[in-house]
Amino acid sequence: MRIALGVSYNGQAYNGWQSQPSGNTVQDHLEAALGRFAAQEVSTICAGRTDAGVHGLMQVVHFDTALQRAPFSWVRGTNTFLPPDIAVQWAQPVPDEFHSRACATGRRYAYVLLQSPVRPSVEAGRVGWVFHALDGQAMQEAARHLIGEHDFSSFRASGCQAKTPVKTLYDIRVSRRMADGGSRQAAVSSMRPGDTEPMECCYWRFEFDGSAFLHHMVRNIMGCLIAIGQGLHPPEWMQQVLAARSRDAAAPTFAPDGLYFLGPMYDEKWGLPTRTAAFDWLP
Repeated sequence: MRIALGVSYNGQAYNGWQSQPSGNTVQDHLEAALGRFAAQEVSTICAGRTDAGVHGLMQVVHFDTALQRAPFSWVRGTNTFLPPDIAVQWAQPVPDEFHSRACATGRRYAYVLLQSPVRPSVEAGRVGWVFHALDGQAMQEAARHLIGEHDFSSFRASGCQAKTPVKTLYDIRVSRRMADGGSRQAAVSSMRPGDTEPMECCYWRFEFDGSAFLHHMVRNIMGCLIAIGQGLHPPEWMQQVLAARSRDAAAPTFAPDGLYFLGPMYDEKWGLPTRTAAFDWLP
């Protein structure tokens, strides 16, 4: 029988998703835990690989097994053998024709960014960080240039193994959540030497919906959006970067810390969950 799992993880301690000889990847730990629970070797296929330091709220994998267990047993049993920063959220039997990667109609990412003169502490490794105020309207305007089907070579890592750089972005949403409740007192305390106006401390959230993503694509787009948000380039610059089809035209790759794989999108016929509790935890 074929089983699908929804898996969440904090990617800070791991060398990405895909199995490596070091054994220190999310896939390695998941397959080891499944193997211990099932008392047999288990090989998984995921919906989308993530890099070192990138987190997953609902990675979806599937595997084949002859072992008959209730769905909740797969969840509880596998989690018994997983480290505390990786957890199976749900398990569900699926038809043999289901494939976690091939059946996905799209994928979703979110990037959480702290705007503050002080670096993150309790959220270190779980948010990106900028110490300059950003222009949300400029970033949203720039993002509109990327919507649709395009050649995203300018945002593609040199080691990307995708067969084509042509992908489709369905939507990019930019929103802001105040970190201090909007109080004037907190804002004044966040001023840096030489500032004439207090910086509004906040969390920015960037959400990306697309057919598929190239290696480092979201992080490279983030680098450009932040440069535009800081006023280093106008929003129209994003269109120029896209048209150049050259990695040299874009901003440097931004940090992986605040990047979350929200999971794949599937046709409703598969009846798979679309959210986990962690979706409501993100700023």
